[in-house]
Amino acid sequence: MNDAALVLHAALFAAHKHRDQRRKDEAASPYINHPLSLASVLAVEGGITDAATLCAALLHDTIEDTDTAGDEIEREFGSEVRRLVEQVTDDKSLPKAQRKLAQIEHAAHIDQKAKRVKLADKICNLRDVALAPPVGWSVERRREYFDWARLVIDRLRGIDARLEAIFDKAYAARP
Repeated sequence: MNDAALVLHAALFAAHKHRDQRRKDEAASPYINHPLSLASVLAVEGGITDAATLCAALLHDTIEDTDTAGDEIEREFGSEVRRLVEQVTDDKSLPKAQRKLAQIEHAAHIDQKAKRVKLADKICNLRDVALAPPVGWSVERRREYFDWARLVIDRLRGIDARLEAIFDKAYAARP
């Protein structure tokens, strides 16, 4: 399968896996918009053309938020994509506060491609929290999210100046 076909396969796979999920914003946007936004940030804004990175962006929440296992990702997309997705997947068995701390600690130790996916994820999340926050999130909670995202990204800085500048611009919209 060529790179374009692999990325489109990942988009369709993610759309199927997330088909019944909605975002927590007021409009209850389709969840698939989030992974599509990550891939767009990487490819359009960040100039990333690596198929494994783009596939990992599209699939980054499938293990964490759907019934997808790492073996299935590997069968469909190969071991590199599986490894990248697993590097950006939270351990849902941990309480939320521990997962957030683990993301900060773990960010410095993932590989370069996974760091780009993590950057794109935080860029998209900041944009969403600024423009269409989850229902019921106070300004204080939104600020806390922005500050936590910055702690995560500060642990992986030096990987991609272009994406880091995009993150910094998104962070500048902090409520």
